Amino acid sequence: MAEQNEWETKAANLLKAELKRKGVTYAQLADLIDEKEVNIRNKLSRGKFSAAFLLHSLSAIGVESVTP
Repeated sequence: MAEQNEWETKAANLLKAELKRKGVTYAQLADLIDEKEVNIRNKLSRGKFSAAFLLHSLSAIGVESVTP
């Protein structure tokens, strides 16, 4: 299995941190973006997802800006 590169890790950690900050679970995010919870878990554990998924997720939980 391929290792996560630095940017994949940063993207996954950013989304996980924002979910935690907003108090949103993977199940709740799944409902908000009409996706299966297991798919979200897999994407975040692998760190492999599109910029569109990241932006859609952040928008769905009410994040308007992020500071790395």
